[in-house]
Amino acid sequence: MVAGVRLSAAGRRWAGVFGVSVIAALLGACTEENKYVPPPPPQVTVATPQKQAVTRYLQFTGNTASINSVDLVARVEGFLEAIDYKDGAVMKKGDRLFLIQQDTYQANLDQAKADLASANAQLVNTSAEYQRQLTLGQQDFASQATVDKARAARDQAQASVDGAKASIELATINLGYTTVIAPFDGIVTRHLADVGQLVGNGAPTKLSTIVQMDPIYAYFNIGENQVLRIKEALAKEGRTIEQVKQVEIDLGLQNEGTDFPHKGNLDYVSPELDPSTGTLLVRGVFENKTLSLLPGLFVRVRIPVQDIPDALLVDDTAIGSAQQGKYVLVVNKDNVVEQKIVVTGQLVGEYRVIESGLSADDRVVVGGIQRAAPGAKVDPQLSAAGSAATSATGSATKPAAPAN
Repeated sequence: MVAGVRLSAAGRRWAGVFGVSVIAALLGACTEENKYVPPPPPQVTVATPQKQAVTRYLQFTGNTASINSVDLVARVEGFLEAIDYKDGAVMKKGDRLFLIQQDTYQANLDQAKADLASANAQLVNTSAEYQRQLTLGQQDFASQATVDKARAARDQAQASVDGAKASIELATINLGYTTVIAPFDGIVTRHLADVGQLVGNGAPTKLSTIVQMDPIYAYFNIGENQVLRIKEALAKEGRTIEQVKQVEIDLGLQNEGTDFPHKGNLDYVSPELDPSTGTLLVRGVFENKTLSLLPGLFVRVRIPVQDIPDALLVDDTAIGSAQQGKYVLVVNKDNVVEQKIVVTGQLVGEYRVIESGLSADDRVVVGGIQRAAPGAKVDPQLSAAGSAATSATGSATKPAAPAN
């Protein structure tokens, strides 16, 4: 009895028959064979290497240095009367920076001028006397000793004139030292002496320092192997060491990422290697009109060494590292992933130059790399990869042999 409903004998028979049929059907279904359907190969994104003309660079680290840095000193004794600049100001060549007491040195100059006038008068008198004695001596009215004495007096007067002129020059120089001027355009540091202070007392007194900021130097060192390669490249191109100075180089600061916005030229190459380090000192000179470069900064310098007309580039994120070196994953004609060891070059925007190990028609895995395993089959989807962005890093310039 179900839910208070009484089944007849016929109903109970039909229910039994139905239950048996259901059980038989279920048992029959269990006897059918189960077949495994493998999942489809994983999808990955592939792209062929980009072709682009790039310039191969060598990169170095170095430090900036000012072209000129001069201590301004008081060379004469006196009280400091004026300071004509603000600490840290940019001054022009010839601007007056300090004024030292002048009255004593002006008086010395006036005295020297007076001494010259007196010496000139004495010279006129002795010259006239010598001419008279010379004439009398020729007429035998004066002895030779008298003539010689007159000549000596004249020569002594001439020497006095010359001494007075030298005294004027010395007094003029000392008077000029009372005015301290800027020897070149530059930034003047804080003053080290105050107005009213006695300076130059017994020894030169440092007043401040002026530093020339534009242009500015950058010093860096090139290794011995690179030097040998440079010399070989120079020999092949028939270029001299003097032509090295015509090479354009680039400079970047630490906060400028991979950019090299500052342009300059090679200025100096040491004629000999440092035996203790095996390096060659090199110097570049750079414009610095905005004064963004300060002496003593740690900088990155790059030098162009070779033009590559058809360089192969791949997305930098597609390059992996293993014990054998750098590698990329490629999909062969059977859609099977292979690992290729490559030699990488410089970074050009978001792309990396591949110097060897890759061909132009290789399909490089650039997306879904985590789903691509060497030896596994994949479903490659071709990506419309954009061309490598041409930037200052990859722009072609004339090859420069001196760097490597």
